[in-house]
Amino acid sequence: MEFPFKKKISTEEDTKQVANLFSEVLKEGDIVLLNGNLGSGKTFFVKQICRTFGIDNVTSPTFSIVNEYYGDIKIYHFDFYRINKLVELEDIGFDEYIDDVESIIFIEWADMFPEILPDKNIYNVDFIKTKNEEREISIKFVI
Repeated sequence: MEFPFKKKISTEEDTKQVANLFSEVLKEGDIVLLNGNLGSGKTFFVKQICRTFGIDNVTSPTFSIVNEYYGDIKIYHFDFYRINKLVELEDIGFDEYIDDVESIIFIEWADMFPEILPDKNIYNVDFIKTKNEEREISIKFVI
């Protein structure tokens, strides 16, 4: 996979293929920022990537803020959607999660609190609804 990457998708199988390709690039210490409207496929995308690392119990962290998964690699999966104030992330020890270089970190709705995000090993994944049921997945290596 070369960056920037962009692909139109219209099925879950298309999303799986992109997730599988992207998972081949990911390594410990990477942080993946996922942005897109509700229902655009962010959690499904994370689920597919986690499957490639031997993790099958992925659920949306919307209400828990963060889920931890253990398989071939440790994965932290955040969802900022229900966060109202930065202090809520500080209270759960967000900085400690970010400093864990032996994990891959996924953050849904990452654009809500850009000021707390680090400036290392960042991938930005955007899910953009185009027409009908089509979407476009755009992946950039930021830093």
